[in-house]
Amino acid sequence: MTPRSRARGSRAVTLALTIALALTLLPFAWMTLASFKGPAELSIRPPTWWPLQPTLANYTEWLTRLDFPLHFANSLIVAVFVVLGNLVFCSMFGYALAKLQFRGKRALFLLVMGTLMVPGIVTMIPLFVLVANLGLVNTYPALILPFVATPLGVFLMRQYMLAVPDSLLDAARIDGAGEFRILFRIVLPLCGAPLATLGILTFLSSWNNFLWPLVVAQSQEMYTVPVALSLYSIGPGGIQYGLLMAGSMLVLLPILVIYLALHRFVMRGMTATGMPSLADATDR
Repeated sequence: MTPRSRARGSRAVTLALTIALALTLLPFAWMTLASFKGPAELSIRPPTWWPLQPTLANYTEWLTRLDFPLHFANSLIVAVFVVLGNLVFCSMFGYALAKLQFRGKRALFLLVMGTLMVPGIVTMIPLFVLVANLGLVNTYPALILPFVATPLGVFLMRQYMLAVPDSLLDAARIDGAGEFRILFRIVLPLCGAPLATLGILTFLSSWNNFLWPLVVAQSQEMYTVPVALSLYSIGPGGIQYGLLMAGSMLVLLPILVIYLALHRFVMRGMTATGMPSLADATDR
């Protein structure tokens, strides 16, 4: 291939990627502009692109009458505790599967991986019955406890910990260190990238979780942001699109800020694990 043809190919790829990026960002641009429109302008057909009379009424209604700060705090509390639970328990479980020898280890790992193929909707009713029997409906524990450990988190931490040298752990055991001390003082400090990856992915999943909070949060005081966004955007005249767009922007902003600040850790953590095939992983 000549240099000229390679240059043409590079320009074509760049153009295609630019078009794909523009098409991807187009809905977000429309959502942003529509959040500054009033109901009358949103009902114009064909729709206008730029707001003719920009207004902050949609944002004001969310932040005052609809008590968005309370729902934001609920989502934040749930997301923070879910992230902390995953970082602790997935690390412990992943360490056991990667570095400890015990009977049934391979079968347990296959069971963990098998749960990845079970749709969450299948376990929702039994999980709700369990939560209701424990008297936890409409509480923070009901929103947090079912998600404090995930199979994906266990797999991610296990795969990275396989690369930690066994000689380093053996030296610590010779010095009298227990397994918990080895995990928290030696292994986890070496797992910055996968821990950051797990934390970001877990936060995004928890923040966007809608169906489970809709089921167990049975009062307005316990609504998370996605539930409040869904319920409050439907008025007597139908869907209030301006309110929906403004609420979507308020939900999106924290996610966007966190991801832009930490997205490099996601890529670094994914590549650091190597992500071998399941057959290779189960042979360990």
